[in-house]
Amino acid sequence: MKRYLLKAGVLTCLTLGLFYEEASAESTLASKCEAYGEIQPNQNPSFQHVNCLLTNAALEANIPPEVVKAVTTQENGGWKQFDGNGKPIISDDDGIGLMQITNQPQYDQQKLQNDISYNIEAGIEILNGMYKRTDLPKIKGADKQVIENWYFPIMAYNGTKPANSPLVQRTGAKNKNAYQEKVFYHIEEDSFSGDTTLGKFPFKTADFEYDPTSNKNIVFKKKEYSLTDEIHPSAYFFKKGDKVVVTEKIANLRSKPSTSANGDALTENTTLIINGTFKYDLSATSQNQFVWYPVQTADQKLAGYISSAYITKKIDKPSVDTIDDNDTYLSGKAEANAIVEIKRNNKKFKSTKANANGNFKVKIGVQKAGTSLTVTFKNEFNATSPEKTVTVVDKTPPTTPSISTIKKTTKTVTGKTEAYATIQLKVKQKVIGSRKADKSGKYTIKITPQKSGTTVTATATDKAGNKSKPATRTVQ
Repeated sequence: MKRYLLKAGVLTCLTLGLFYEEASAESTLASKCEAYGEIQPNQNPSFQHVNCLLTNAALEANIPPEVVKAVTTQENGGWKQFDGNGKPIISDDDGIGLMQITNQPQYDQQKLQNDISYNIEAGIEILNGMYKRTDLPKIKGADKQVIENWYFPIMAYNGTKPANSPLVQRTGAKNKNAYQEKVFYHIEEDSFSGDTTLGKFPFKTADFEYDPTSNKNIVFKKKEYSLTDEIHPSAYFFKKGDKVVVTEKIANLRSKPSTSANGDALTENTTLIINGTFKYDLSATSQNQFVWYPVQTADQKLAGYISSAYITKKIDKPSVDTIDDNDTYLSGKAEANAIVEIKRNNKKFKSTKANANGNFKVKIGVQKAGTSLTVTFKNEFNATSPEKTVTVVDKTPPTTPSISTIKKTTKTVTGKTEAYATIQLKVKQKVIGSRKADKSGKYTIKITPQKSGTTVTATATDKAGNKSKPATRTVQ
């Protein structure tokens, strides 16, 4: 935690021993990464060994590993506990080791210097304590797995000082030099490989009260934010059987968990099924902070490893009930509590909210047959679903056709009905003539002369198969 010291009052919210009962937790963390061998005294583990340590410690605390790794990168870009001579790294402001623990007397100072596992879990314990603070804002409805919900705890890890205000009070401009902004940049670049932008908070200068000439802590006037941008749950909680989609225009499905392995190109939105737990990069010295998931394509034709940076949870299309030109409501199903958006002929039309079971119903009024309605929804993370398009079905029968006077010498019958409907003339059950109406609904049908007193019946059937009421005419 470079630059700023934590206030003594803040320390009281931290519960020493969250991870540790002395050596027990240390051995637990080390055992989860035993594939890399034992951690040697005064030696830095390989990059992927540290990746494993940071990931597992974060998951134990239910913190997105993306957050922990980005904080570590900001504090210690090389992910090293010791310098080239095997001495513990201590910064000018007395920040210790990998997590740059500063002014934390409740921790064993020697272990902070010499035990990388202890240093990591102390840093995570402090970060977790910052999340529990009640004076820091949160995102409405978001939990610990949402990366954006760590914006203020990350700030507090460095210090809730004027220098870390999200906005410059005097101008209202975004404070790009704030500690948490730098950490979020690392998340975007290292955990998402630069292809994702984290959601933005709708900050106002009135949200923060502080004296820019003082070193006193910021007072947060607004404690809850609603974000309209998409927010991002951690990619480390996928389980076997989960469906994900590719987020890149082109991403490689590797034969092994390494960027140097051969691969098959996958296009954006390709559906993949998680086959097991994630793996770390095959090269122990690789600088990749993401992990690799074993996956297969939905058609089971391809299998391999995909970077966690290039996948997100698959969102299914909404289901939409059939609608015809007599209906006044549109109904269907989306995700629970999702915001459902409806476009009519590609223009914004209606919106509603699905209930706790995902069902929705919205009044749209009678729509003309052939009208195109496109339905999407936004889930709890403001991610937009694929589109489901339905066309309003024609269920309205044509108007009863008119029939011209028919005499026993008549050879041509005319009349009018719905445009392009097919007119059929019958005597009893026998068809004596049929023709399609023109664009004005007019028709002309040639018949053989009929006897006087014969009843001729006319019906019109439209292209949707709807049939009109019959019209009759008696031959004179």
